[in-house]
Amino acid sequence: QAQLVESGGGLVRPGGSLRLSCAASGFTLSSYTMYWYRQAPGKERELVAGITSAGSSPNYADSVKGRFTISRDNAKNTVYLQMNSLKPEDTAVYYCNARRVVWSYWGQGTQVTVSA
Repeated sequence: QAQLVESGGGLVRPGGSLRLSCAASGFTLSSYTMYWYRQAPGKERELVAGITSAGSSPNYADSVKGRFTISRDNAKNTVYLQMNSLKPEDTAVYYCNARRVVWSYWGQGTQVTVSA
């Protein structure tokens, strides 16, 4: 059964860093474009970052550009989101999404809370 599992979330102070991981099982990530989304309380889910199957052309939401970095290790079947200079407005549940043609898989999400 195809599954994505996010990890690495937690509570961090403003200005701090976290590294999220998204591990796939039951399918091979290498042929999928990968995305990170987030959803804050009372808000719609928004796209944070994306990366192609080859690991090229990462793209970012304007709100995280220069602070977040998406990467992937196809050998480990894992995608990462390095988050630096975190702000309170980054507080949300973060989800990874694998997408290829008609297939789309979502993880269960990991909570990131940025607070002093």
